[in-house]
Amino acid sequence: MAEDVYLELAKHLDEAYAGAPMSDTLLEILDILYPGEEAEVACKLGFYENVTLAQCEERMPEKAGRLAELLDSMAHRGTVFTAQKPGQERIYRLLPSVVGYVEAPFLSGDREDAKMLAPLWKRYIVEGFGEEMARGMPLIRVIPVSESLEDESQVLPFDAIKDKLAEASFMAVGHCPCRQIGTMTGEGCDRPTERCMHFGGLGRYFVEMGMARQIDMDEALQILGKATDEGLVHVCDNVEGSIRTICNCCPCCCGFFRANKALGVKTYIRSNYVATVDADSCTACAVCEERCPVGAITVDEVAVVDAEKCIGCGVCTPTCGGDDAIRLVVREEVQPPPDFQTFAAARMAK
Repeated sequence: MAEDVYLELAKHLDEAYAGAPMSDTLLEILDILYPGEEAEVACKLGFYENVTLAQCEERMPEKAGRLAELLDSMAHRGTVFTAQKPGQERIYRLLPSVVGYVEAPFLSGDREDAKMLAPLWKRYIVEGFGEEMARGMPLIRVIPVSESLEDESQVLPFDAIKDKLAEASFMAVGHCPCRQIGTMTGEGCDRPTERCMHFGGLGRYFVEMGMARQIDMDEALQILGKATDEGLVHVCDNVEGSIRTICNCCPCCCGFFRANKALGVKTYIRSNYVATVDADSCTACAVCEERCPVGAITVDEVAVVDAEKCIGCGVCTPTCGGDDAIRLVVREEVQPPPDFQTFAAARMAK
């Protein structure tokens, strides 16, 4: 009976725009994330419909006396989103894989179940989840910071991070799930982990559940600046509009980068910029070659950029040994991020 519930749950979770293809490893993950009756409750909740406790009790009358406790447990576990506005009833809905129950156990940096989940998620990426990240339309896109541009007036509206942050109603930061997984499986790097940023209702939820801490605009910009210095790639939701999440990724640990390299699938959209080199200023120090996360730069007498490989992250620019010899410029063909309806339609066309 319990196995049947997890099979049903796996199929249900795969219906989200960020799904979870069936595998034995997925079933092991679900057994940890949805213990006991929580798996049954999850099967009755949707991803896009907010419901109150009373509405949940109507759907599951046999659990009416226990639902409040179960939903609270699921919210703190990171499988159910919850929020409550002043004067209104608390609402609940199921969280998808990304951003959701994949990241939640690792954000606080101190959960015991994270140690059990880490090797499973690492295995699952090459068993089907890597393809899920890319299916239909990649979940994330690369964004540069304006300081990496040759001409700051070239910042495209949908890449203006400061403007997007200014629109955010709430800001939070937690620990990077991918670097946590790397460390827990003995293959991590030494880059700082508190670099996973969330905004709006999602950020507020993570803080309320004790998974992240609230930050302000100044600290958000400081974190982005430190991430740039550390050679991390800024990525966000591949949707036009307000930003829900900014991840600061290293190619050695990031699930998206690892799946891209191991499976050859397009798990992220590159930015609309490309690195370019001023040969007269280049000192051939090769720091840009060392920092490039995708191996797009080679250095002999001068640095040379492979424009097709370059993802336009700007990681190569802040430590240039020349006089700003390498900078970003806008590509000839600009591809704006899709609106949510286009994104969702592409993702749901299984």
